[in-house]
Amino acid sequence: MDKRAGHALRLEHIGHRFQAFEAVRDVDLEIGAGELVALLGPSGCGKSTLLRIVSGFLRQTSGRVLFDGVPVDHLAADKRGVGIVFQNYALFPHMTVRQNVAYGLEARGWPRARIGARVDEMLAMVHMEAHGARLPKQLSGGQQQRIALARCLAVDPKILLLDEPFGALDKNLRLDMQMEVKRLQREYGITTILVTHDQEEALSMADRIAVMNRGAIEQIATPAGIYDQPATAFVNTFVGATNLLDGHVAADGGAVELAGGAAWRLAPGHGLSPGTSVRVSVRPEHCGMDAHGEDGLPGSVDAVLPLGPQVVYGVRLDTGVSVKVSQPRQRTQQPLATGARVRIAPVSPEACLVFPRPA
Repeated sequence: MDKRAGHALRLEHIGHRFQAFEAVRDVDLEIGAGELVALLGPSGCGKSTLLRIVSGFLRQTSGRVLFDGVPVDHLAADKRGVGIVFQNYALFPHMTVRQNVAYGLEARGWPRARIGARVDEMLAMVHMEAHGARLPKQLSGGQQQRIALARCLAVDPKILLLDEPFGALDKNLRLDMQMEVKRLQREYGITTILVTHDQEEALSMADRIAVMNRGAIEQIATPAGIYDQPATAFVNTFVGATNLLDGHVAADGGAVELAGGAAWRLAPGHGLSPGTSVRVSVRPEHCGMDAHGEDGLPGSVDAVLPLGPQVVYGVRLDTGVSVKVSQPRQRTQQPLATGARVRIAPVSPEACLVFPRPA
């Protein structure tokens, strides 16, 4: 398989309707050669529909799909040079591992000797050389996923599409397969779209993430950009855990005033006018918690959850709102006890995000 074989993909004003239902709304997306982009969103947001449009299995209502700047809308799925790996693997149960990997090559009329060499190469690539004579039912879920990936990559696809590929695997195996796919994608430079509803999967694997909601892309950015600088309230709450509090922008515009008397400083550039009613977001790991301080919102610890290297505290504020605080576990220090009095504040102005409060 040729390395650095990625191809550029561009979607221009893609829209699709299922009768009266608008599944995809005016999507513009450009993916560079060799880039891995995750389509992340809840069920029904349009991400799988968009994947089917790219693959050619579904013809969009409007817009264009281009590979390397060339429109492919007139091409059927089997003529686009796209490889797809599904959650259920879609292996042929009556064929051996070798026969499954060889299937696409045989359909393309490759000579037998070349097919054999290619199958050997693909099985070695996914570390499955010793399993060529087995049937899919004799393989574990992770092994089946490796074979599905090998079969897909054997034909040198221009674009690799991954449709919730790890959803059927247990947590540890899922992590192993994510690392394996990331390694292969990087090594061979395959332009890849990953469809997932799993935030951790998208954050750990993608070069960029396109967060979808109700058929449209709400934000596309690097994983760090999506997590640290969400563009909309939806992205903020969908990606990662966060604490939400109501308040209003202070008269000087540089702080947000909260129920309970606290005023938290804001980073410049939030773009909201003084007096604007806002929803304040602070992620659990960005919450400072001081048992003896005078600043912040007062409350009491009502739950303590040790989670390996982290301790997550549930804190009920005196205003009645519950928040979560995540702190590194200290080997030489016991966690705070339930009932401890604390004060909560963001660790920095940059950690305090504000969005207009919904009406």
